[in-house]
Amino acid sequence: MKESKHVDIHHIMEILPHRYPFLLIDRVIEYQLGDSLQAIKNVTVNEPFFQGHFPGRPVFPGVLILEAIAQASAILASKSLDEDPGENVIFLFAGIDNARFKRPVEPGDQLVLDVRQTHYKRKIWKYSGQASVDGALAASADIIFTYRNY
Repeated sequence: MKESKHVDIHHIMEILPHRYPFLLIDRVIEYQLGDSLQAIKNVTVNEPFFQGHFPGRPVFPGVLILEAIAQASAILASKSLDEDPGENVIFLFAGIDNARFKRPVEPGDQLVLDVRQTHYKRKIWKYSGQASVDGALAASADIIFTYRNY
């Protein structure tokens, strides 16, 4: 049976180098090593980009939804490595395919991120990801990334 458990914000901050306002994962609900992960991003009106995107009708930027999917994928990749990648590791985009946006995400929404590993070979991962709000698909994409020591 595969391992399944949650990850709190403190552990997320040990895995990802991102910090406010660019850390887009609040909690990992569950994951299965080498397979899938579900995480959440609570969208609040206090986030700085809402001042300009868009005044009077704030919408969470689509590119940040893709970044949230990528961050969730990087957490799963990090947890799935046979060894601790260390604190001098950074996960980097190698590509985004099939990105689609289905509905706007607004302040007050809880973005649920579901990612599934579809390929891994020689430090290159490919994940299929979806972001939804209240069970309705908001966005989806295939994310390709790698990691490097710095």
